[in-house]
Amino acid sequence: MAWKFAIVIPDGAADEPQEALGGQTPLAAASLPNIQRAAQQGIVGEAFNVPEPFVPGSDVATLSLLGYDPAQYYTGRAPLEAAAQGIKLGPHDWAVRCNLVTILDGRMVDFSAGHITNEEARTLIEFLQQEIGSDTVEFRPGVSYRNLLLLRGSPGAPVPLSERTETTPPHEIPDQPVESHWPRGDGAELLKNLMDRSAELLATHPINERRRREGKHPATQVWLWGQGRAPALPSFVELHGVRGAMITAVDLLRGIAALIGWDRLEVEGATGYLDTNYAGKGQAAVDALRDYDLVCVHIEAPDEASHEGLVTEKVRALEQIDRWIVGPLLEALADYEQWRLLVSPDHPTPLRTRRHDRGYVPWLITGTGVPCGGQSYHEETARRSGRRFPRGHELMGFFLSPSIR
Repeated sequence: MAWKFAIVIPDGAADEPQEALGGQTPLAAASLPNIQRAAQQGIVGEAFNVPEPFVPGSDVATLSLLGYDPAQYYTGRAPLEAAAQGIKLGPHDWAVRCNLVTILDGRMVDFSAGHITNEEARTLIEFLQQEIGSDTVEFRPGVSYRNLLLLRGSPGAPVPLSERTETTPPHEIPDQPVESHWPRGDGAELLKNLMDRSAELLATHPINERRRREGKHPATQVWLWGQGRAPALPSFVELHGVRGAMITAVDLLRGIAALIGWDRLEVEGATGYLDTNYAGKGQAAVDALRDYDLVCVHIEAPDEASHEGLVTEKVRALEQIDRWIVGPLLEALADYEQWRLLVSPDHPTPLRTRRHDRGYVPWLITGTGVPCGGQSYHEETARRSGRRFPRGHELMGFFLSPSIR
């Protein structure tokens, strides 16, 4: 009988001890009966998914978690999100992440422009395309504040960006002055000019005027970052011999799935935020096990809670993941003769800094052929376990191996 595998990625769940939680991390403080039962019956350890010199983020970390060495395959975040939309990048094209943000008095007040709605964001991005777009500069709407800029090049007119172009993710500078974080290096002037023009154009747009009246953060401009060219990834089947499917509400993960040959399964009410449809994701994962060798469920909510510094909401998100996703998956997997479950964050997102970090993350593996370690699951037990993957991309092969010792 064929193997069945499930992966649950609570994005940014790894953290530091919190005074508000009695000195425990959110993973240790949360009530996670299903996850803790899986840890008792399996093994725990830790993995390092964001090697130097990469900027900590879900792009590098997720590639690593899924078994792809970032040093070999990573070309930038935006091209992964372009793949989610079915956007084809030519050999001379660049994709750039294009956040709608709120900058007031020179500070990054909100990297999501108040979690602007899809409809509002689409209108603003289409407006920018109309006003400053061209055959070589394309603004493409995505999901909420997460949008794209495509810079089309040719042999005779190359895009001026390069590997020396430096940009800063806006979620890495919450409430900080932006002056020292503008684009630097090759093509910086082009990116900065587009950002400045967007600020001029969006200042008096009716959507922003309405949001101000309603007490919401306006989208004061776009913030450009995460640039890159099209990557070439081998399929997951080629790399690991397993056919998979992805359940996520985030374009980045949809794009990675598309590039590695996984189907993408959409769930109504999956928002990529704290109010996502946890139960719907869990049921979709259970249903997908019938048709796929492997199903991967990604949940953005813990990461969003950290970015906003919401310790209680981070704990609640983890508890929802345990109840509605891990619990049903464990019950469904038990009906298969050979099965295995992996639970692992991609990267830490400490509530203290509200930023992604490159540290170790705890993982647990349970199922067929996995020894019973009798441990609980959180950062400290993972650290003490002695099972460590300094090269995080090696964890996936370990997880999928027929026998684990």
